[in-house]
Amino acid sequence: MNLLPKTHEEFSQVEYWNTFFKKRGKKNFEWYGEYPELYSILSKYIKIKDNILIVGCGNSTVSMCLYDAGYRNIINVDISHIVIKQMCDINGSVRPGLVYEQMDATQMTYPDDMFNVILDKGTLDALMPDAKENTVSTINKYFKEITRVLRNGGRYICISLLQEHILKQLISYFPNAGFMFRIVRCHEAEEKAKLEEGSSIPVFAVIGTKFTNLPQTILELALVGGTLKRMSSADEMISAVSSIQQSTFICNSLQKRSVADIGEISLDLYRPDDKHPRYTIHVLDQPRIRGTKSYAAFIVPQGKETDWLFCTKEGRQQVLKSAQRDRLAIVTLCRDHKFESWDAVKSELEDCILNLAPEGLSGKCDIPFLSLGTDVGVRTKCYEGKSELSGPFVVEEIEKDGSEFRRLIFLNNPYVIQSEARLKQAKSRRGKMKKIIDPGFLACDHHLYMSIGVNSAINPKESDEIMIVGLGGGGLCTFLYHCFPKLRIIAVEIDEMMLKVATDYFGLILDNRMKVEIADGIQFIKENTRNGKKYKAVLFDVDSKDTTIGMSCPPKQFLEMPVIKSVAECLTDGGLFILNLVSRDRSIKKKAKSDLKCVFKSMASYSVQDEVNEVMICSIDEIDGPEWKRKLQTAAATLNEQVSARKLLSNADTFDLSSFVESLCIE
Repeated sequence: MNLLPKTHEEFSQVEYWNTFFKKRGKKNFEWYGEYPELYSILSKYIKIKDNILIVGCGNSTVSMCLYDAGYRNIINVDISHIVIKQMCDINGSVRPGLVYEQMDATQMTYPDDMFNVILDKGTLDALMPDAKENTVSTINKYFKEITRVLRNGGRYICISLLQEHILKQLISYFPNAGFMFRIVRCHEAEEKAKLEEGSSIPVFAVIGTKFTNLPQTILELALVGGTLKRMSSADEMISAVSSIQQSTFICNSLQKRSVADIGEISLDLYRPDDKHPRYTIHVLDQPRIRGTKSYAAFIVPQGKETDWLFCTKEGRQQVLKSAQRDRLAIVTLCRDHKFESWDAVKSELEDCILNLAPEGLSGKCDIPFLSLGTDVGVRTKCYEGKSELSGPFVVEEIEKDGSEFRRLIFLNNPYVIQSEARLKQAKSRRGKMKKIIDPGFLACDHHLYMSIGVNSAINPKESDEIMIVGLGGGGLCTFLYHCFPKLRIIAVEIDEMMLKVATDYFGLILDNRMKVEIADGIQFIKENTRNGKKYKAVLFDVDSKDTTIGMSCPPKQFLEMPVIKSVAECLTDGGLFILNLVSRDRSIKKKAKSDLKCVFKSMASYSVQDEVNEVMICSIDEIDGPEWKRKLQTAAATLNEQVSARKLLSNADTFDLSSFVESLCIE
């Protein structure tokens, strides 16, 4: 396996280890592996002529296998005189040079600097069942003895399951004692346990190399494919090992049980040395049914990961039903990586997908891979930046449904498209073809209905002025600018970086009709109120950065009563306040509408189909239901006329607004 899994879910350490020890019972050697499973590691760190000490040897066959492989300088010690006698009897005649001695590893009688290698297979785990004071005292004696009898340049090799308290004790002692400290995962031992027991648990080899004068602390880790990675801290190393343990626990659990009751389990897959995950996998189950189990993986092409079907739990449940499998692993290809082809992705994922299979299928290699085709899609990064307000972001291009699109994505919310524009080909002044922004494309449906509201407030033949709070990539501003050639627009944006993105990558034109003010929207409105500045329409299309309040658009402070009143004062006679309201919490939405009604005498609203967005159109004038519908129906029709006249849609297409008026709600 060349990918490193890390789970999104947190699992109790107690539950994890209780499950393991209950399963293991008295079986020791099967879980840690014997010589064939440990050969690749032992042969790398033990030389034929080394003086070798095996501590807590028990009745393990490792020393016998080493002897048979040509290692002759081996001493085995164990505290049990019974097992020492048994092993002497077994090996006395066939392996006369193999030494067994009864001895306490915490009080050894060997001279200093005697051994090149000390091998511990499960002994530390047996000596340290907990982190109580007496136990830790015993372990420190054991470690000091290892340090004493080991030569400079010699290695302490410890095969362990590395429970957290054990790993912490190892790291707290050996690097501070001048040892280079390395942890290597024993994949072969795990595979044998999985084959024989049906499940496995991660087995590790700790290699501590003794140096008299090590100039700096060296911590190294090899969890995938033997590739070593230098770690910056003990905490980083502990976290990486814990992630492997928890992920394996999930894989073992998924073999035995369904996750239909909890919805889904999610994991990230990393390549060694990658800071960002390469894949994200969501595992979903149909409600448990008896009979043959079916399982498949579904690969989401690049650019499709932001679709509702793939970026929401509800959507993924729909994909599960459509796939008609008992279990489905939905795989998202993460940005910051390149993917050569469908076959390359499938090959890279096969081992991990097998590990997530239900019992009875985990050993089969013919698990089908599904998708929307055999194209993994293309995602091209145009620009990468960082906003002081929104954090890191990327502007990227993708191909979808035969067209190219440019997107703005905030990386702290990577499955939400902040802004999107469609690209089209156009001739430059020199006659060459180039990509430009299509000004007639509205990525967000709510922008269309906000535009109808604008059209109902303005006179397209006059130089009316509107304010839009929230610029983003400038999609709504660009559409209105091209649709109404006399309309003057002031966009208010608090994040200066968004202005650069909108002008450099999303085709926003700044001139005497389109101006952008870098300011706090609320303060800008209040300042306009003090100055008596009026607009035909004020639009709120601004996202909230606070995900804890249940309303994602606008931020809650934008709907506080003083702000609502200031907006009303900024409107000309017949002016409209147009708001994109996004909330899944009914009580929050009800409160927002109630507050709006306290200021505005009439409101019309439209819930965008298949979206959470609700477009609110508010007037300080009394407008009855029939008048609202006539007003907005006329605005919808004339908007299409403008779009057609300005050739903003290809092939003389128009927006389908047939259900808009019928679905209007007059508040």
